[in-house]
Amino acid sequence: MHDLIIVGAGPVGLAAAIEASRQHLDYLVVEKGCVVSAIFEYPTYMTFFTSSELLEIGGHPLVSSREKPDRKEALSYYRMVAQREQLRVQQYCEVTAIERSENHFTLRLQGRDCRLGQIQGRAVLVATGYYDHPNPLGIPGEDGPNVSHYYTEAHPFFDHNVTVVGAGNSAADAALDLYRHGANVTLVVRSEALRPSIKYWVKPDLENRIAEGGIAAHFRSEVREIRDGIVIVATPHGTVDLATDFTFALTGYLPDVALLQSAGVDLDDELKAKLDENFQSNVDGLYICGSAGFGRRTNQVFIENGREHALKAVRHLAHSRLG
Repeated sequence: MHDLIIVGAGPVGLAAAIEASRQHLDYLVVEKGCVVSAIFEYPTYMTFFTSSELLEIGGHPLVSSREKPDRKEALSYYRMVAQREQLRVQQYCEVTAIERSENHFTLRLQGRDCRLGQIQGRAVLVATGYYDHPNPLGIPGEDGPNVSHYYTEAHPFFDHNVTVVGAGNSAADAALDLYRHGANVTLVVRSEALRPSIKYWVKPDLENRIAEGGIAAHFRSEVREIRDGIVIVATPHGTVDLATDFTFALTGYLPDVALLQSAGVDLDDELKAKLDENFQSNVDGLYICGSAGFGRRTNQVFIENGREHALKAVRHLAHSRLG
């Protein structure tokens, strides 16, 4: 039986694994995809909002060719850290349920590389993030073949009509990238303006492209339906039909609360887990770190503070429960 099972091999989960190793805990990281799978799914040419030192874990420096690292540099960095620390990570092995017994947890598993079936641990740390679960629009046509909640790169959409739904960083990055690679871009925003939290070097760029007409934009507007070749949008001036070949609904993401609920974790109305100062839930021995426990408030947690959650939780476990 392991001292600690860490669910999720993103930066927060890897930070927890490093600290568990340094605290001499018998640990295992279980990840349903690849190491840092969320970063792998980011847009191909994405640049991080934060600087290198705020993405670092375990004291390993992240060397970047610019002030802020990009996706490729981050992937290389986290692979390097996992190798140097010889972290015990079981990839492509999904945790489907967490069951609490009197003095341990049993985790049910399935996946491509998962031969275990189930594993047991005295404690569990969930660090699954939120990128796997898009926030749905809840409209007809959202599940169509030309609709996606994820954006990778612009090349396939050259000389096509593309509608981007959203007002945050993902939508802003996608709209500009598509525009600069020859797509005809329309942005649909439910609020009156773009979010103030958009990267400071991106927001004025997008505002200028909208002002000059390079990117069409509908503010205070909502998509009502997506059909083949058309997106129906309710605007302040009435309903309009946008000629659209592809739609990107980049409206945010939510944590996988079903896994937490399977373990008996209490959630509030915003789906936020009730955690103590050491990020332990109401289920004794079950810790939730990073954005996984923050429900709809994922904008409060990033790699830079999520990694600190992991350190605090593992140290508490080592000193108070297993020490």
